[in-house]
Amino acid sequence: MANRNWIPVRGAQGRHSRQAHADLPDGAFEREISKEGFFGPAAFIYHRHPPTGWVGFEGPLRPRAFDLNRLNEAAASPWSAPVVLHNAAVEIRFWALAAPMPSLARNADGDQLLFIHRGRGELFCDYGRLEVRAGDYLYLPRGTMWRLAPAEPMSILMIQATNTHFTLPDKGLLGGHALFDPALLDTPALDEAFRAQQEAPGEHRVEIKKRGQVSVVTYPYNPLDAVGWRGDLAPVRLNVADFRPVASHRYHLPPSVHTTFLSDRFVVCTFAPRPFETDPGALKVPFFHNNDDYDEVLFYHAGDFFSRDHIEAGMMTFHPSGFTHGPHPKALKNMLVQTKPATDEYAVMIDTRDPLEVGDAAQVVENPDYVNSWRPAP
Repeated sequence: MANRNWIPVRGAQGRHSRQAHADLPDGAFEREISKEGFFGPAAFIYHRHPPTGWVGFEGPLRPRAFDLNRLNEAAASPWSAPVVLHNAAVEIRFWALAAPMPSLARNADGDQLLFIHRGRGELFCDYGRLEVRAGDYLYLPRGTMWRLAPAEPMSILMIQATNTHFTLPDKGLLGGHALFDPALLDTPALDEAFRAQQEAPGEHRVEIKKRGQVSVVTYPYNPLDAVGWRGDLAPVRLNVADFRPVASHRYHLPPSVHTTFLSDRFVVCTFAPRPFETDPGALKVPFFHNNDDYDEVLFYHAGDFFSRDHIEAGMMTFHPSGFTHGPHPKALKNMLVQTKPATDEYAVMIDTRDPLEVGDAAQVVENPDYVNSWRPAP
């Protein structure tokens, strides 16, 4: 983020906390309004009622939820997988793959991130072979030629950095080995299984996506025929079980602290099990906030999603920028005291700087009642 000369304000009125997200005035609910996600100036408003206690909500700003489990028609090509959300900087698809890909794929539109939600199998690519399983992130640099061979049916969240790259976040004072050690990033191997697949007879197709259109190149041999490679660019694998989230026992940290991959106009974050805050005055649930600069997307992978009700693995929520949101009423009951020592959820968060459009396929599997899930119980 570029340095900005923000308009200087230092003010306070009425009953308020001296520390954000802790020691709230009795009976009050805190709402954060901030710039640049959680990195710019912020104000904290203390309300008598939960800021999400609406009884009606109409218009395109409404929060939305999609049950991606229902997008279960297997597609042989990733470029046939349905688009869930998209804008000029990112494309999010959900792909059900039941059998080995009959053709190779290559994305010329940008770097690709595959998150394996379910299943296991093998990735074959220009650089060799990798075994993959549920919970794996697979980073595929733009232009990589690849195919997946499932050992069991797979469900895959696909995130494209359109016309640009994925990088790692600057971990700052935490040091380069926080969140995950780069030594955990596995690269493909030119092993015996990779060499064996080079001998597959017949013609081999490569489906290349560029500007959203697919071109097909056919070879009389298997083009995954590398005998070696060197350099500092390659696909990598990282499993969410190896992600070690930052925790604070006295302060509820914003979700951006879990940033795992960066792109130019969006970030990808990982929610993994962590201890709840133990300070008596600290919030133990996400704080109410207006994220007026980013659309927020959350894909639920596994576990018990402590801040959401009626959400299951394989579902995705979409909160447009400008929408005030926070924990559901059931979770809000545990705002200051939790019933267990730690979270046990895994989820992938995507925050985009530009507004997202909803794909046709996502609208078919939408839960239109999601907007009412914040209503207080009668």
